[in-house]
Amino acid sequence: MTSVQTIQYDLLIDGEWRPAQSGEYFEVENPATGDSIARMANAGPEDVADAVASAERAFLHGPWSDMDGGERGRIMWRIADLIEGRMEELGRLESISNGRPISETASQMRVVASYFRYFAGFCDKIQGSTIPTGSSHFNYTVRVPLGVVGQLTPWNHPLMIASKKLAPALAAGCTVVLKPSEWAPLTPTEIGNIALEAGLPPGVLNIVNGFGPTSGKALASDPRLGKLDLTGGTETGRAVAQIAGANLVPLQFELGGKAPVIVFDDVKLEDAVNGCAFASFIASGQTCIQGSRAIVHRSIYNQFVEMLAKKVSGIKIGDPTDTQTQMGPVISKPAYDRILSYVKSAKDEGASVAHGGKKPEGAQFERGYFIEPTILADVRQDMRVAQEEIFGPVVCVIPFDSEDEAVAIANDIPYGLGCSIWTRDVARAHRVARDVIAGVIWINDHHRLHPAVPWGGFKDSGFGREGSFEFINEYTAPKYVCVRIDPEAVDWYGSSGTGRRLN
Repeated sequence: MTSVQTIQYDLLIDGEWRPAQSGEYFEVENPATGDSIARMANAGPEDVADAVASAERAFLHGPWSDMDGGERGRIMWRIADLIEGRMEELGRLESISNGRPISETASQMRVVASYFRYFAGFCDKIQGSTIPTGSSHFNYTVRVPLGVVGQLTPWNHPLMIASKKLAPALAAGCTVVLKPSEWAPLTPTEIGNIALEAGLPPGVLNIVNGFGPTSGKALASDPRLGKLDLTGGTETGRAVAQIAGANLVPLQFELGGKAPVIVFDDVKLEDAVNGCAFASFIASGQTCIQGSRAIVHRSIYNQFVEMLAKKVSGIKIGDPTDTQTQMGPVISKPAYDRILSYVKSAKDEGASVAHGGKKPEGAQFERGYFIEPTILADVRQDMRVAQEEIFGPVVCVIPFDSEDEAVAIANDIPYGLGCSIWTRDVARAHRVARDVIAGVIWINDHHRLHPAVPWGGFKDSGFGREGSFEFINEYTAPKYVCVRIDPEAVDWYGSSGTGRRLN
């Protein structure tokens, strides 16, 4: 495995990098080797309070919220250009901290840049409306930024998910306190350097690294927030909602998922197998819309399992910084143990392992948290692996006999984030898309993303949507202004009688 020099980051508060007040740092581990690769300043509640205060000053007194929209947009375009110019470097930082192959992480930087460019275009186009209510009054709305936004982001797509939240918040004129996941904080912290280089004023973006129960809790519980935005696990979402709810802070949550990949018997089987392999094992299966359940028509079930096993047996597992690697390790030892415990549970409940289910053989895999791409066959809906989010390189293959049964299986989970449908029948594709409870549906594809499309789910997958032209409204609110233009004075207490205007 490739060795790296230890990296160190302090906290970004009010445009300056500073150590935590406690002087403490925590280590970031390379999941491919177990080596420490970075030291991050460990923010305590007092550091988070300073970051929020900085963001509040920048919002109330700084230039950002009242800056000309065109200038805000130009700064965001510069951020995008800098990200794109450092694709390989940023990709490497992600690969050494979360284990994703650099072929994935570096390529994803173009998507990151596209979010800043897309929302930069809205900076000078945030408009209100006029409201006709009668000739005596002129009514209009203006959209105003929400203020300080707290953002809690995950480790699986560190910079992309942070940017999906950061770009629209900045475009709206908000200021931000960002708390990245402690497991892979390198690129969401480096975006601070990029933002400052691009000309973002001090205090507009503050970055506080630390742990969920301390810095995360401190941010979620701060009453000065105008909004709190979280991407993470469903149980984390429940806990954070209780904390932030005490202050009536508006919330937006993108949480867990258990996406079905529904394969009908009329599909070109090779295409569906390739699509399922991508859906299930990209990022080692550590995505919220991972195709974790392949729901396959019984007439092609055995052939599908056989072809999928053959396909994933050729996936090259290894050093995530090697451009030839196709799948890296999972994020941590706890994740490694949890995922393999699910495989054991499935076997204990009667499922069979068609491929994988263990650490790959070889000395190069001994120190890291590598798991073979795993296919579980003969899975039933009452098994844990069919109901719970595994968040790893494991796909459950479940048979069905009819369209109605496929939809019922797809919906028989607590989540409702993503789904892909594989069929050549156009009418059936649209029927199933209508009936499956999911916020994102792909037909004959999986995991396609663009800043112009809305992203979010139903049920335990959270609430609210990221992306699309409507998302800018999630960081602004309408302010209603009523102007009396009637020359006649109003004196309610100067006369009496019924039939007069009260409101």
